[in-house]
Amino acid sequence: MKVVIVGGVAGGATAAARIRRLDETAEIVVFERSGYISYANCGLPYYIGDIITEPEALTLQTPESFFSRFRVNMKVRHEVVAIHPDKKTVTVKHLDTGEVFDESYDKLLLSPGAKPTLPALPGAEIDKLFTLRTVEDTFRIKDYIRQNRPKSVILAGGGFIGLELSENLRELGMEVTIVQRPKQLMNPFDPDMASFIHAEMRGHGVQLLLGHTVEGFAESDGGVDVLLKGAAPLHADMAVFAIGVTPDTQLAKDAGLSLGIKNSIVVNERMETSVPDIYAVGDAVEVAHSVTGQRALISLAGPANKQGRIAADNICGGDSRYAGSQGSSIVKVFDMTAATTGINETTARKAGIAAEAVVLSPMSHAGYYPGGKLMTMKVVFEQETFRLLGAQIVGYEGVDKRIDVLAAAIHAKMTAIQLKDLDLSYAPPYSSAKDPVNMAGFMVENLANGVVKQFHISDVSALPRDGSVTLLDARTVQEYACGHIDGFKNIPVDELRQRLGEIEQGKPVYVICQSGLRSYIAARILSANGFDTYNFSGGFRFYHAVMNDARLIKAATACGMDQ
Repeated sequence: MKVVIVGGVAGGATAAARIRRLDETAEIVVFERSGYISYANCGLPYYIGDIITEPEALTLQTPESFFSRFRVNMKVRHEVVAIHPDKKTVTVKHLDTGEVFDESYDKLLLSPGAKPTLPALPGAEIDKLFTLRTVEDTFRIKDYIRQNRPKSVILAGGGFIGLELSENLRELGMEVTIVQRPKQLMNPFDPDMASFIHAEMRGHGVQLLLGHTVEGFAESDGGVDVLLKGAAPLHADMAVFAIGVTPDTQLAKDAGLSLGIKNSIVVNERMETSVPDIYAVGDAVEVAHSVTGQRALISLAGPANKQGRIAADNICGGDSRYAGSQGSSIVKVFDMTAATTGINETTARKAGIAAEAVVLSPMSHAGYYPGGKLMTMKVVFEQETFRLLGAQIVGYEGVDKRIDVLAAAIHAKMTAIQLKDLDLSYAPPYSSAKDPVNMAGFMVENLANGVVKQFHISDVSALPRDGSVTLLDARTVQEYACGHIDGFKNIPVDELRQRLGEIEQGKPVYVICQSGLRSYIAARILSANGFDTYNFSGGFRFYHAVMNDARLIKAATACGMDQ
């Protein structure tokens, strides 16, 4: 059997190694148009920022090392320019010599990946504008910085690459501005959770210009002007376009393969395309989202690796199936960590799912053990069934542990209530006896059993201030004096039983505290005394972060620059 693989990196290289492990006699040829067959794509920003100092560290395998271990012919700087399914051949061009030749195959695996999304904008060709996707892109940016010592950069786009690159360029001492059309960074997060990411970015000197559309670029004063719709241009020494990626599928389209979202390649659970003996994996393929069941594009290394292994199994006569992508991801944001899995509340509602969420602010480990830090968790579930849909966590240590537990729970199709039953490890330096994941389960169980009712940020502005409801802040007098929501009366929770006479019977009571715990206790006291009570989800800390972020974004939209 002869297998031709188009593209290396995560999907293609993984498939090649797996095929060899399953079939020692197969002839395997990989064509990769770049100069690198397997590299740490996610590590590229950290090489630019001098966190990774050796360029060789980015290269996981070389053609020589791959051949030595697996006897796979890795042909770099070779681009497959056409597929001929009827003849079971591909046409290949050697990019260094210009030689063009045909290569036959019994099985063909496409792993072309995705390319940076580049709208047809004026000035997109100028040499001070960069994209970051390949090792070659990384070296170009690194060389430009070394040779020109730029002091400022504008990043168009606030996804994974935008955040990671902004941190690394900021650590090099550059002034960094992120501009993008959505009014939040990191769309996998709900806007309320993204506010914590925004605060961390601002706290490290990154300027955010959200809600603005880039219309073009122009060279100016030795640098680059980024042209904005309805606002003055921004000027910097260099710019990076990082608004996302697009499946690189022209080759598949020309060969007549069925295409899906954004011209991605349609595959079945076995990673088979619409054409016999042709498989496809990685960022170029359309997958089923394992939570919604809807078709989706999820450009992450984990899914690409799994798909490569599955395709290899099936090429070798097996019957492996891809269960779909969940979108679990994590990103370092300066000193903070932000992670997500499944779908967020916004996505759930767009998909027609009646979603609810709990927000909590637990410590990373036992409060009495030194060094613990707060994290903010949002756990999303289906209202009627309590099916666990997704989770988002922003914090410091322990974020990665909790998001992976939640990712496993979603994969196992657990309900949000069942999170309370998970038997998780505990020692004071690492967790609490009631782990944050368990706490989320307790909160959802309370909602399910009617022990507590909650209200959200979106409800606050609509709450009447005419005396028809009681608005209660259960924090201390000192906390209340440092900031509170207009219309909320302060009665500390520890004084509540003695001051119940100050609350008028027959009116709904909406209670808030700093994190949601004391207001929950207050809600239980009030409910036991006959009051119809609602607890604020997330607490004043959460409310203040979200509202302050909204204020800064609004101000930036009005004046053209964030604060």
